[in-house]
Amino acid sequence: MKSNRLNAGFIQFLKFNAVGLLNTLIDFAVFTLLHSLGIMNAPAQVISYSAGTANSFFWNKKVTFRDRATNQRGSNRLQLVKFIVLNLAVLGISVLLMHFLTDSFGIQVLIAKVLVTFVTVIINFFGSRMWVF
Repeated sequence: MKSNRLNAGFIQFLKFNAVGLLNTLIDFAVFTLLHSLGIMNAPAQVISYSAGTANSFFWNKKVTFRDRATNQRGSNRLQLVKFIVLNLAVLGISVLLMHFLTDSFGIQVLIAKVLVTFVTVIINFFGSRMWVF
C-alpha cells in the first residue's frame, strides 16, 4: 500500500514537471521577449511568471491533481485563491532571488532565471500538493 502511494506521488510529480515544463517555456519566452524589448528584469519577471502561472493553474487542476479534486474541501474559488497566494509568494521569492543573483553575484540574467526556476519548482510543487489541491 505504501508503495502504491509512493508510485502515485512520483507519477504526480512527473505530471507536475511536465506541466511545469510548458509553464517554463511560456515564462522564458515571455521574459526573453520583454527583456529584448528593454523592459527591466523585475517587471518582465512579474509578467512572464504570471503568464506561466495562469497556464499552470489550468493544467495542474485538470491533469496533475485532478484525482485529488474530489477529496478537496471547499470550492474551486478557494483553490484559485490559495493558488494565487502561493504563486504570489513564489513570485516574490523569484524576484528577490533574481535581484540577488544578478546584482550581488553578477550572474547573467538568463542563467539566474534558470537557477531561480529550480528553486521555485520545488516550492511550488509542495505548496500545490499540500495546500492548494
